[in-house]
Amino acid sequence: MAQNITIHPAAGTFVVRAGGAVLGETTQALELIEGDRPSVIYIPRSDIAMAFLEATKTTTTCPRKGVASYYSIIAKSGEIADAAWSYEDPLPDIAAIKDYLAFDIDKVAVEAV
Repeated sequence: MAQNITIHPAAGTFVVRAGGAVLGETTQALELIEGDRPSVIYIPRSDIAMAFLEATKTTTTCPRKGVASYYSIIAKSGEIADAAWSYEDPLPDIAAIKDYLAFDIDKVAVEAV
């Protein structure tokens, strides 16, 4: 595992809500913990209504995870810009999060139910 990063199955069921709609629900979420930062819940793409997400040109690079690609959510209330990210080709030590999405919790509700 990359230095100071741990990934493990997140216990329970998680629901993702944005713009007044449920975008997905899963029992297969992963929790990524990086050092002393708050943990991040990653949701399998297969459990998200990807038709509501649109890839943007935004990217960021993390030396421990790789390049993150961002997605906006297209909701009835309007676009929620860069609300989700994914590591399309994560570094080998964190390959478990490939094909998963994380969401900006200031823009999207990710709730354990």
